[in-house]
Amino acid sequence: MSVSVIFSTYNSPDWMEKVLWGFHYQTYKNFEVVIADDGSDDNTRERIEVLKQHTNLSIQHIWQPDDGFQKTRILNKALVASQGEYIIFTDGDCIPRNDFIETHIERRRQGCYLSGGYFKLPMQTSQAITPEDIAQGHPFNVDWLVQHGLKKTHKTMKLTAKGWKAELLNKLTPARPTWNGHNASGWREDIFAANGFDERMQYGGEDCELGERLVNAGIKPIGIRYSTTCVHLEHARGYVRPEMIRKNLAIRAHTRKAGVARTPYGIESETSARTQQTEGNKMSDRDKVS
Repeated sequence: MSVSVIFSTYNSPDWMEKVLWGFHYQTYKNFEVVIADDGSDDNTRERIEVLKQHTNLSIQHIWQPDDGFQKTRILNKALVASQGEYIIFTDGDCIPRNDFIETHIERRRQGCYLSGGYFKLPMQTSQAITPEDIAQGHPFNVDWLVQHGLKKTHKTMKLTAKGWKAELLNKLTPARPTWNGHNASGWREDIFAANGFDERMQYGGEDCELGERLVNAGIKPIGIRYSTTCVHLEHARGYVRPEMIRKNLAIRAHTRKAGVARTPYGIESETSARTQQTEGNKMSDRDKVS
């Protein structure tokens, strides 16, 4: 069975490189990486070309011109370009543990999608991680993280839980399983039946909305937040706008209330829907961040 990993990026080549090294060291090897690039400059393209020569990864780089925060649009383009029957999503600022893909593949079920977890790192720790550290698994070693700026709390259980303890925590966690942009997976046929991501949406719950439509279609979410994890690298978020949040909340409320299972604003868009989406997105641009 073919597997695709899709993650988004925007002008963060240093963080993207760490993520790609994380996928280089995966225990499961039969997959492709599709980078959904929301308008990065040539530095990102050049870094990808170098990494193609120094890793064992099969990489597709899907790029669109910078038009503000249009993550849903580039994710849909990446979905169309992808070849996997099963698709795993993460972000270009999240380093996967070496069993990340293996766990998703082992836990996949027909009629379900998987919702994994992540662990946030402070900037000092994020900057300290090197490719050699990733090879040794240091980003998931609590002692190493503490030595490099992390304050130890009970949340480090996301990094240390294994076996029966991870299974117990998966059941006891009060967090609902949702479609998380940093760690989620599902079947290609289910995602395309939902018409991918709603391209009206910008920052704020845009990933979760896809999961809500999948649930409306009868796809069951399964929480594996303690069984598979990634570490989230710190970064600025200058692209966030209050109007983005308000618009997305309204769309999600309609999705839940109306039981929407397929968006008309996704991979395949009706002419009228595409026109409304374009007009709606003109209201918001993001700052240029590097």
